[in-house]
Amino acid sequence: MRFALALAVLALPGLAFAQAVLPSTPAGEAARAYLEALNARDRATAAAFIKDRFPTSPIDGDGFVGFGRQVGGFDLVRVETATPTTLTALVRERYGEGYARLEIQTDPAAPGQIKRLDARVMPRPAEIPADPRLDDAALAKAVADKLALMGEDYSGVVLIARRGKPFAVFAQGLADRERKIPITQATRFRVGSMNKMHTAVAVMQLAEAGKLDLQAPLAAYLKDYPNVDWARKVTLHQLLTHTGGAGDFFGPEYDKNRDTLRTLQDYVVLHGARSPTFEPGAKWEYANYGYILLGRVIEVVSGQSYYEYVADHIFKPAGMTGSGFEPETTAVPDRAVAYEHVGDAYKPAGGLPWRGTSAGGGYSTAEDFLKFAAALYDGRLLDAAHLKLMTSPQAEDGRGGKYGYGLFIRTAEPPMVAHGGGAAGMNGDLRILDGGEGVIVTLSNVAPPFLAGRISQFVAERFSPQGERRPAIRP
Repeated sequence: MRFALALAVLALPGLAFAQAVLPSTPAGEAARAYLEALNARDRATAAAFIKDRFPTSPIDGDGFVGFGRQVGGFDLVRVETATPTTLTALVRERYGEGYARLEIQTDPAAPGQIKRLDARVMPRPAEIPADPRLDDAALAKAVADKLALMGEDYSGVVLIARRGKPFAVFAQGLADRERKIPITQATRFRVGSMNKMHTAVAVMQLAEAGKLDLQAPLAAYLKDYPNVDWARKVTLHQLLTHTGGAGDFFGPEYDKNRDTLRTLQDYVVLHGARSPTFEPGAKWEYANYGYILLGRVIEVVSGQSYYEYVADHIFKPAGMTGSGFEPETTAVPDRAVAYEHVGDAYKPAGGLPWRGTSAGGGYSTAEDFLKFAAALYDGRLLDAAHLKLMTSPQAEDGRGGKYGYGLFIRTAEPPMVAHGGGAAGMNGDLRILDGGEGVIVTLSNVAPPFLAGRISQFVAERFSPQGERRPAIRP
């Protein structure tokens, strides 16, 4: 007589599922073992699973645990297809909003061993409704519960505000693990590519002042740029929207020269002669180096260093007193130590730039990003026309989304502009909903795992535009 192993009951709002069970077949038993090992997020458990069940696994125990920390484990939603040696199931992340299709095939000659395993991310199925919008108190409690579930996997802050006033602020983890210094609301975090928003604002300010033309080629401002042909073709608009083919600057050359890259011009000297990754305007491809070049344009046009310009024209008028770009060799009060959580160890992050750039890598606080959002929308940083340009779709991002100037754009209700940042030891996300009605800031000093975006998405999907409890949004 066959029996089924109950793995989990997933209660989804507005939709009742029967108890999700796995069949007592070789494939079903293998799926159960995989989910139990993944959900444990334990190195020894992962190593035992790989040894006993999946000796041909392409990742080792550390990689297995790292993936578990990233998604928080999976809950079984339903089994979709099953034979004695194959199984397909729908699972949902515990930390994020994502679903995945789990596919397992066992070896007929050795039924206890997995021959193939794949967990492919997919959109929420149409028959499963979105989680309901929550009022502010309920949302704050939901976030507190999510952070408690994440535990030490998330080291950082979360700030949620309505109309410029925070109604939920959380801080957990350690800013300095060696000295046992806790993270607080005043902790300064490296923010990765979130600085691209500041660079875009600076460019728009100079355009507003009539000092540059967004449709002009790069060569109009960087007259001695080494790759003359490309500089004559690529426009500032294309650099702002990642459609210029500028490419990245991270890689072997960066690794060899990291400690000598002290100014934006140093990056141009290193990379300026290379060819573009594609012809300007041909497609969208995220390009860190393009924002280095925009930083150089800001310097040439304004007559100030990038750092001086941003401090004077963005940080100061917005009241962002906790933000800056001081080098890693400078002691900055309240700046968190950057860590990577790999295996069982927290180790200081490697590969940090000597100093942040116009492409990212500066530092800030959650409160400062709230101030930035307020100043962006109340006229202190841009006039209405240039704010509209920056926050309107300017390009398709190639993944079904839209990109403005230094911002990812969501036009569905409630509309949202956002940008995140992530690299070893730094992870953050800013989301501005409905023209400033809501602001979500997440900043972390531990990466991997990269959880800031998962938390901010969790909040954004439940934030009520009017602070009222609303029914679930149907697909």
